[in-house]
Amino acid sequence: MSDVILTPAKKQPLNFTLPVVGAAGAFAGIFIGAANGSSLLGIIGGAILMAALAFVLVQIFGTQSEKAVRWGVVALFALVGFLLGAIPGLVIGALFGWFFGWFSYWVGFGRYRVHLVPYLTAGQVLWHYTFRVICGAIFVFLITPIIVVMPLSFNAENFFTFTPEMLRFDPEGYSLRHYRDFLTNPEWTRAVKNSLLIAPVATLISVSLGTLAAIGLSQSHVPGKRAIMAILISPMIVPLIISATGMYFFYSKIGIVGTYWGVVLAHAVLGIPFVIITVTATLVGFDRSLTRAAANMGANPLTTFFRVQMPLILPGVISGGLFAFITSFDEVVVVLFIGSAELQTLPWQMFTGLREQISPTILAAATILVGISILLLSTVELLRRRSERLRGMSPG
Repeated sequence: MSDVILTPAKKQPLNFTLPVVGAAGAFAGIFIGAANGSSLLGIIGGAILMAALAFVLVQIFGTQSEKAVRWGVVALFALVGFLLGAIPGLVIGALFGWFFGWFSYWVGFGRYRVHLVPYLTAGQVLWHYTFRVICGAIFVFLITPIIVVMPLSFNAENFFTFTPEMLRFDPEGYSLRHYRDFLTNPEWTRAVKNSLLIAPVATLISVSLGTLAAIGLSQSHVPGKRAIMAILISPMIVPLIISATGMYFFYSKIGIVGTYWGVVLAHAVLGIPFVIITVTATLVGFDRSLTRAAANMGANPLTTFFRVQMPLILPGVISGGLFAFITSFDEVVVVLFIGSAELQTLPWQMFTGLREQISPTILAAATILVGISILLLSTVELLRRRSERLRGMSPG
């Protein structure tokens, strides 16, 4: 049982509750007002309406029948939203009603301090939540472009914008036509095939060389480790256009520009830094006495590596491999320099589609790539946690 004493909830004065809830309403009103042509009116109206809502919920209803009152707020906002904007307005109104119903009680009855220790000052409490709001705003800023692309990929028309049918949630406005085109169009299928032929081989080379480099640089007797490390991870630091230009001039001298192995080696070079960094991070907690014990028992270096060291650093190796695979699968700049018409990868085909024909199939391809990236990154996170458990850095 924890010994930390938490702060009990208690009703807050109105001169604190109303301005806070009103400020949140003003922030929400910015977007509603902008959608209707007047941000200033949205700010003022949102602040007044939400402050009034907080007064009614906290001062008049209180905590009696709180659940029913909050559901009533959701229903009221949903009804207003439906009258103003049909089905989309109903959904948005219900979300706003749920949030401000919860937020009014959360602020008005001091529930924001329940999970905090009582000795925090008002300024510390303010910074505690301000920091989280800032992080949330950054997350929304980063994730919004991805979220917007996904529904657009189901557009029934050849548009890059939401049609009136889509905004009304009309089934006629949605279609899988762009996904069918992605899976049946020879240009797209050839690009996917090329990416699937290039990325795994480039990943295998990156993992092999990157793992060996990380293990070698982890040895204490290697001279100039910092300089070597800086050189090996430079493809991650140097602007990609410079790396692509340098690779083009170098590969043209040895005659592999426009060939399969030229693209594979170029992608491997870009993936090696990710493998080195992840494997090096895994080796930080590696117990060197295990390899010495294996050597004392007669195991040769190769057996020691595969039977002792590799199982413990495997999560880092796989994580580096996944990053290298994503790098190869998503890379477009280098392949524009090194590739050829027969070696167009999926990102190259997407770039061509944007530049020449503005095909909405790009949105379907982007959504599929986002799904693959989410799956791979989730795998990386699971491997990271497993690695921490194996090294005793987190509970099992």
